[in-house]
Amino acid sequence: MAVLLTGGLGYIGSHTAVELLNSGEEIIILDNLSNCKREVADKIREITNKDFKLYIADLLNRADIEKIFEDNSISEVIHFAGLKAVGESCEKPLEYYHNNITGTLILLETMRKYGCNKIVFSSSATVYGNPKTVPITEDFPLSTTNPYGTTKLFIEQILQDTVKAYPEWSCINLRYFNPVGAHSSGKIGEDPNGIPNNLMPYINLVAAGKLDHLNVFGNDYDTKDGTGVRDYIHVVDLSLAHLKALEKLRNMQGIEVYNIGTGEGYSVLDIVHAFEKANDLTIKYEIAPRRVGDIATCYADATKAKVELGWKATKSLEDMCKDAWNYTKNNIK
Repeated sequence: MAVLLTGGLGYIGSHTAVELLNSGEEIIILDNLSNCKREVADKIREITNKDFKLYIADLLNRADIEKIFEDNSISEVIHFAGLKAVGESCEKPLEYYHNNITGTLILLETMRKYGCNKIVFSSSATVYGNPKTVPITEDFPLSTTNPYGTTKLFIEQILQDTVKAYPEWSCINLRYFNPVGAHSSGKIGEDPNGIPNNLMPYINLVAAGKLDHLNVFGNDYDTKDGTGVRDYIHVVDLSLAHLKALEKLRNMQGIEVYNIGTGEGYSVLDIVHAFEKANDLTIKYEIAPRRVGDIATCYADATKAKVELGWKATKSLEDMCKDAWNYTKNNIK
């Protein structure tokens, strides 16, 4: 029996693949390579010295997905696949709704057809919209400020309705805060196509001389320095949360939700200065207008994950900055 990772060559998927393989799990990876590179699969094999099946396929292609389930014995799914840029989702809402929601529906319908009824879903802190207070607990009201977040919220509702209708199903929604960093080997990390939408890879490309400066989107938020505050979590800590979630998933029915973050809020400028200090570099930045869909402050209360999953983030902001730069400087072309 194998665990299927949709979007398993992406940033979070690839790191989770490493941790699953290192823990002795059999995995299958499905990816359409829309925001990652095929050679990531070789890097995963190098790090773990273990092999796995890889399918280059798209969740929107039902025939391909059914073939994967037909040819393999899949016990659980960890669902990473999806378009994920807040700003782009405001420019291309129909593309985001079609890709993320239709793809998930095809996946769930195929799972049901082939008797696979356990899923961990990569949700997001964006489902909390613009929270009135912080830190955020799982029982906060849900709302969204952009189409990307709305796709996550809709999928959570779809999963809730699915589990309610089919009692044999079990589901865990992991609401990620802001993953950063890279594997300590420097072989895999965050490597988006084009100009990054996320802060840390943007900083890394400025540090590497590939971009002239970092655009800081807004300095007039109600925060200590006017820039947006987020809960940044090391991607390896985040990956290990999936192992804990999988362990619980195998011994439960119904649906559970967990925040996956550190519980610390750092501003954009905090991250810039921490990166400079950790790596002895200077990052040129300029203030730019706010981006549509962004909010001022967002950080987690991750107590529930600690109590129920036995999971806690352990890596520091310095670790995040050092590992991110180590990956970039070893892989920049």
